[in-house]
Amino acid sequence: MRAPVSAYIGLGANLNHPAAQLRAAFAELAQLPDTRVTSQSRCYLSKPLGPKDQPDYLNAVAALETRLDPQALMRHLLAIEARHGRQRSPDSRWGARSLDLDLLVYDALVLQTSELTLPHPELHKRSFVLYPLAELAPDLVIPGHGPVRVLREHCSSPAIRLYEEGAHA
Repeated sequence: MRAPVSAYIGLGANLNHPAAQLRAAFAELAQLPDTRVTSQSRCYLSKPLGPKDQPDYLNAVAALETRLDPQALMRHLLAIEARHGRQRSPDSRWGARSLDLDLLVYDALVLQTSELTLPHPELHKRSFVLYPLAELAPDLVIPGHGPVRVLREHCSSPAIRLYEEGAHA
């Protein structure tokens, strides 16, 4: 059996009660085989990157310890998205979604295949990923980019704000 590794998952939603979607997704991540959720960030609200005629996103990050290989973990993430009504298509890249799960970092692995790129190729540019990730692992070094804390401080993507339970999301 392979040794457990650390992985970080970005969670986002802006349809169908996003706060409930993220709570359910955290619970489903905790049920993955050979995987344990070690911590989860608070939730943040952010403006959408794509079309502006969609609701704000609710974002968070989960830290996992897993024995799954990265491809198997990604397949599980896609299955969770599908159970939440996510439909992937080239036309919906920047569209609204009920749930988006991104494998951000898998140990210190650098990988580029047709199905998976690690670390996530846009991670270092996105405040809605860097702020929650910095809560969990500020000193984590993103291969090719540097420590999360430094990336967050220099991030120029749209502003985000901490989500307060009971607020609109």
